[in-house]
Amino acid sequence: MKTVGTFSFDAPGDAERAAELRRVKALATLVLASTLLLFVAAKSLLNVHPVFGFIAAFAEAATIGGLADWYAVVALFKRPLGLPIPHTAIIQSNQARIADKLGEFIQVHFLEAGPVEAKLKEIDFGSFVADWLRDRKRSDDLARFALRLLPEAFSATESSGLMTFIIRRLSSQLQAIDLAPLAAGTLRGFVAEGRHQVLFDDLLRVMHDTLTQKETMAMIREKVRAELPTLLRLYRADKFLVNKIVASATAFFNEVRSDPKHPFRGEFNRMVLTFVDRLGTDQTYIDRIDGLKRDLLARPELADLARTVWANTRAFIERSASGETQVLQHHLAGMFVAAGEALAGDSELRAEINKGLVTVLRSFVADQKSGVSTFISDQVKAWNMTQLISLIEINIGRDLQYIRFNGSLIGGLAGLALYTAEFLLRLL
Repeated sequence: MKTVGTFSFDAPGDAERAAELRRVKALATLVLASTLLLFVAAKSLLNVHPVFGFIAAFAEAATIGGLADWYAVVALFKRPLGLPIPHTAIIQSNQARIADKLGEFIQVHFLEAGPVEAKLKEIDFGSFVADWLRDRKRSDDLARFALRLLPEAFSATESSGLMTFIIRRLSSQLQAIDLAPLAAGTLRGFVAEGRHQVLFDDLLRVMHDTLTQKETMAMIREKVRAELPTLLRLYRADKFLVNKIVASATAFFNEVRSDPKHPFRGEFNRMVLTFVDRLGTDQTYIDRIDGLKRDLLARPELADLARTVWANTRAFIERSASGETQVLQHHLAGMFVAAGEALAGDSELRAEINKGLVTVLRSFVADQKSGVSTFISDQVKAWNMTQLISLIEINIGRDLQYIRFNGSLIGGLAGLALYTAEFLLRLL
């Protein structure tokens, strides 16, 4: 720590205030010396004229008053003339008590829940965040900062075993999911929206296209031909039958596809809903779906895919952090700016942010205020008191020196008044 002789005037104006303090100190000392010389001179001239008695009385009392106030001012900071006089060097002697009381004062009067909450409510945190994010340069800086942290976060995740823990937790959570009711609910919503009818139409079209293909018709004709008597084969009845079957099927398909209320569609609805109900309640279906889920999660390809995705993501993040590519930084910055714009236009969200931050910060201050008090107390106790006293003198010492001027003046006037009263009494 620096001593008084090497004290550094760092605050603006400290050097000027120190020079002014030295000037006022010298002037106060000069006044004290002047009153003392005036007293000596007036005493020596008492026989010349009675007026010198009044002058001597004023000078004597002014000297005593100046000395008393010099003692009071000096005793506040140090021991007068270095003498171990009791109740002097008040600030130095009470450093620990001052530190404790200062910490207690800050805790009681500055960090109470009411004043803290009132002050926090005056701050519009939401608007501050919105304005900060809307600034493109700040968002770019934030995106660049976030990208510099991400590779370290990836490395810490891998080295700490957090990744393994996450994978295990994720796997256990997936294993715990009951897919049968989930699938049944999804399909039931699919049916409720009528989207299964589109699938039904596609199915009818595929069946029609397949049935009318030459290869399919030839296969059906061969099957029919094999079942017909020999006589009917001679008249090619198989071809006639196949054409009639295909024509009837085509007409039926077109009829169903063109009529949204066709009974066949109703049968399809009932079939699908029956399947959906069984999917969610039939233990056989539930076991099958659960088995498929376990088999899927146990596949090594899934683990390899996860590792590949992780490695590719990390490589991309590292390239972005090194500046090799600006794509991610650009998108992150754009996302931050968009978030700021959205926040600026959403007064309800800003109000919620303000409310949440007030609650969090109020609780934080309430939890930490005793620690703040202790911190302030410890800091003050650790201060170099020589430095502190020099700092106090620089800032308020000039006003304290005027106490010496006032002491000389008030003391002198008091002495003059007493001497005058005494003089008048002698004349009576």
